[in-house]
Amino acid sequence: MASHYTLGDYMKKHLALALALAIAPFAVCADEISYTYLEGGYAQLNQDGEQDAGIDIDDIEASGFFVGGSAALGDTFHVFGGYRSGSDDVRVTVLGVGSDEFDTDLSQFNVGLGYHHSINDRTDLVTEISYINSDVEVEGESEDGDDGRVSVGVRHMFADSFEGWVKGHYTDGDFYDGSFSASIGGQFKFNPTWGVVGEIEAGDDLSTFMIGARASF
Repeated sequence: MASHYTLGDYMKKHLALALALAIAPFAVCADEISYTYLEGGYAQLNQDGEQDAGIDIDDIEASGFFVGGSAALGDTFHVFGGYRSGSDDVRVTVLGVGSDEFDTDLSQFNVGLGYHHSINDRTDLVTEISYINSDVEVEGESEDGDDGRVSVGVRHMFADSFEGWVKGHYTDGDFYDGSFSASIGGQFKFNPTWGVVGEIEAGDDLSTFMIGARASF
């Protein structure tokens, strides 16, 4: 029996082939761990309050924004940096005098160098060293400090569109006196370029929360 091969069948096959070829590069890129990206969004910086000599300072919960980025240097190294800032009205109580609220701004800038080594096709071991500058401003009076940080962690692609990571940090200097902290984060990618990213870090006295958009290149 003779087969009937129509022009419509020919067009459908070639259209399917064209779509497959167009999607193929995206499928390859989607499951790669990128070390070149720009990101930004909402940030909250939380600093524990203090109680000392009759003075009670409430916890700081500074809501604001963050911007950051990273750039790959070859196959194993990358540089990174970022800035995050937030503000809060913090209540200070003085025993026997009373209490009042003060406009408080908390910001941090960091820059560093990282080394990453592939454990397998979807998992990288990451080591980073960085410099952190922190600034606290209360009613126009500011105090800043410099710290160094060492971080070790793992980045893993759980799926082609979802990446997660966990890191441990040791920070020491003016604002942090030998402080340990840990962070956990993830990214859901809509396509090879754009994704939603979030991260939580918790330590002895300071914790941060960030959520935003990331563009990977």
